[in-house]
Amino acid sequence: MAFVLPDLPYTKDAFGDILSAETFDYHHGKHHNAYVTKANELVAADPALQGKSLVELIRTTKGALFNQVGQIWNHSFYWLSLSPQKKQPTGTLLNLINEGFGSVDALIEKLKAEAVGHFASGWAALILNEGKLEVTSYHDADTPVAHGHTPLLILDVWEHAYYIDYRNLRPNYADRVLKEAIDWDFVAQNLDGEGVSRADQPG
Repeated sequence: MAFVLPDLPYTKDAFGDILSAETFDYHHGKHHNAYVTKANELVAADPALQGKSLVELIRTTKGALFNQVGQIWNHSFYWLSLSPQKKQPTGTLLNLINEGFGSVDALIEKLKAEAVGHFASGWAALILNEGKLEVTSYHDADTPVAHGHTPLLILDVWEHAYYIDYRNLRPNYADRVLKEAIDWDFVAQNLDGEGVSRADQPG
C-alpha cells in the first residue's frame, strides 16, 4: 500500500487572510504531495521497507527516506493542528498550560519566539515530556516522533508555509496562526498520544 496525500480537514478558503487558498494549493497540493510521491518511490525500490508505516520508517531510517516520511508526518500533523474557528484551551490542557507557562498568552508568546528564532527551515512545537508541557523546535524534516516525544501541536516554519501570504515576515505568520487558528481541541486530544496515530499512515 502506498502512502497518500491526506485530505485537508477544512476547505482551502476557510482561513480567510490568515492562510489563503493559494497557500494551501501550493503547500498541501504541491509541497506535501511531493514528499508523498518521493517517499513512495524510495519505498518501492526496497522490498525491506514495504509495509512499514510512516512512524516505523521515521524511527528506523536516515537520509533521503527519513526526510520524506518525516515531512509527510509533520505536514499531516500540522494540518490537524489548525482550525478555521478560533478556539481556546480548556480542562486539563488549560491547567497544564497555566502550570507550565502561567497563562495561554504566555505560552503563545513562547511558541512564537521559538518559531521566529528557529534558524532556517523547520518546525516549532508544543510537546508533552514526562507529564509537563515543553516548547521546542526541530530542524528541516526532523519530527517529535523520532525522539519519542508526545506532540501536541506543530507549526510549520519552512518558508513555503507563509511566503505567499506574509512574504518574509515569519513573525506575522506565527502571531496570527498561533492566536487565531490553532485547534486547541485537537491539542487536548493529543495529551494521550492520539495525534501520533492520526498523522500516521500504514505502508
